[in-house]
Amino acid sequence: MIAPGAGVRVYLACGRTDMRKGLDGLAMLVQQVFGGNPFDGAVYAFRGRRAGQIKLLWHDGVGLCLLTRRLERGAFAWPQSGTALMSLSPAQLATLLEGCEWRAPVQSLRPVLAG
Repeated sequence: MIAPGAGVRVYLACGRTDMRKGLDGLAMLVQQVFGGNPFDGAVYAFRGRRAGQIKLLWHDGVGLCLLTRRLERGAFAWPQSGTALMSLSPAQLATLLEGCEWRAPVQSLRPVLAG
């Protein structure tokens, strides 16, 4: 599987994006609307009106990659705060791609005593 490294920067495009946009359209959106650089190695995540599909734009050092993830059931949790970028950790991106709640993960408690 093609995947970004562990230390990659991840940005989430808040609000809705036209999911008819392809590789070039999303790269232009990153440059013109968000003022970012789609070729800097960061991952940019976009979600459309229907919450079951997201697109990830990522430059791997050789070329741009467009990754699409669709859930068969459920929806991706997404902030609706207009046209801003939100920074995520790679772990939060992994949780998001699984279709789980990434904003407030439940921390598992370690046992204090054995027995």
